[in-house]
Amino acid sequence: MSRPSPGTVARVLVALYSALLLACTPLPRINPDLVHSPAPVQLDGAHGPLSEARSRAILERLKAGGPETDFLDLHLAIEEALVGSPLTAGNRVELLQDGPATYAAMFAAIEGARDHINMETYILEGDEVGERFATALIAKQRSGVQVNLIYDSVGTLTTPPAFFARLAEAGVRLLEFNPINPLTAKAGWQLNQRDHRKLLIVDGRVAILGGVNISGVYSGGSFGSHGVHQDKDRLPWRDTDLRIEGPVVADLQKLFIETWDRQKGGELVARHYFPPLQPAGDEVVRAIGSSPEEPYSQIYATLISALHSAQSEIWLTAAYFVPDPQLLEALESAAARGVDVRLVVPSRTDSWLVFHAGRAYYRTLLEAGVRLYERHDALLHVKAGVIDGVWSTVGSTNLDWRSFLHNQEVNVVVLGADFGQRMRKAFLDDVAASEEITLERWQSRSIRARISERIGRIWEYWL
Repeated sequence: MSRPSPGTVARVLVALYSALLLACTPLPRINPDLVHSPAPVQLDGAHGPLSEARSRAILERLKAGGPETDFLDLHLAIEEALVGSPLTAGNRVELLQDGPATYAAMFAAIEGARDHINMETYILEGDEVGERFATALIAKQRSGVQVNLIYDSVGTLTTPPAFFARLAEAGVRLLEFNPINPLTAKAGWQLNQRDHRKLLIVDGRVAILGGVNISGVYSGGSFGSHGVHQDKDRLPWRDTDLRIEGPVVADLQKLFIETWDRQKGGELVARHYFPPLQPAGDEVVRAIGSSPEEPYSQIYATLISALHSAQSEIWLTAAYFVPDPQLLEALESAAARGVDVRLVVPSRTDSWLVFHAGRAYYRTLLEAGVRLYERHDALLHVKAGVIDGVWSTVGSTNLDWRSFLHNQEVNVVVLGADFGQRMRKAFLDDVAASEEITLERWQSRSIRARISERIGRIWEYWL
């Protein structure tokens, strides 16, 4: 996630002070010894749960790709054992890399809207990109399409009030998530809890989600000719999103509406929020939302379980990497049993404390056999992973305490080797643009770097 500019530090101190008054909430202990359920894995489709025979046929098709069959069986069993949203068949998933591709998909979806637009974002800046979105949303609202927008209060600290006033005057329904001003909070003052989701749903049929905020920093891409950007002194931002069509969009729509209701946004204008959805592709997908109000993060539980189940590869791309003890243990134990564990992390960041808090764990990881790569020609903001070539995830969740405990997040898990190959290629492209960190090199880092890491560790729970 992008952090507010230095000029907002004084206002954020109130949030930090309030956070420090709260007791530290521990992360749940996830049992790694999940066993295969005796019941067959059942999938949901466009019209609800599929028959056992239909579910079996879809899974057999997924497993027809070759040596990954046994890996997919294992991950399917793990996904089925976890409580939460269903595995849903019949989806089309498009991988979007960097801001230009994601914004193009978002504007196309907005332009095609006929009934409603539901948008949820952490950062919505009042810059040129934000104005483009505002203009597009206002045009749709005036054409009769209902626009509902959730934005985070901390993430929009620097956005002028006039920006939102313009949207409201046009009829766009606005909801400020956990306002900094307690006098405007409708659902209780929960200042440390933030809405970090980035989610666009159009007509209940198309969803776009991932790590891209609404900000001019995403104007340039990070690969090849698309990496050209206006400010030669500013790195392009590297991010990943997904465009999804199919039955799983209904699960993402439910997450949006649940947030609207919990934050007391008022009754939504009547629209066809849950239209009949037909199969749009062949992907099996699970939508996973997490909220600090829930007993534990489903995203965290799913990730830890997938890491413990990994047989051959764990390839993660992490913009903000500050592992808790259980996540660290899962990565170390996977490497110890021969799994190829690799992490692509940033070489530069927009958050000094997070950056150095994460670096404090590099020696432990390198000694365990985990391979680390730093992306140098872009500011890495990706939150994605692929395990065993068959289990993939993309979303808003960082690998840090804040995402797992304090933020509202959204991810999807896509099961299958076809999409897994696309994710593997994207990961290897990032590796090719990165420099590997070796243990020998890391042990020779400066005293200043070591001190910075110690400072970052002090604050890791709150970052």
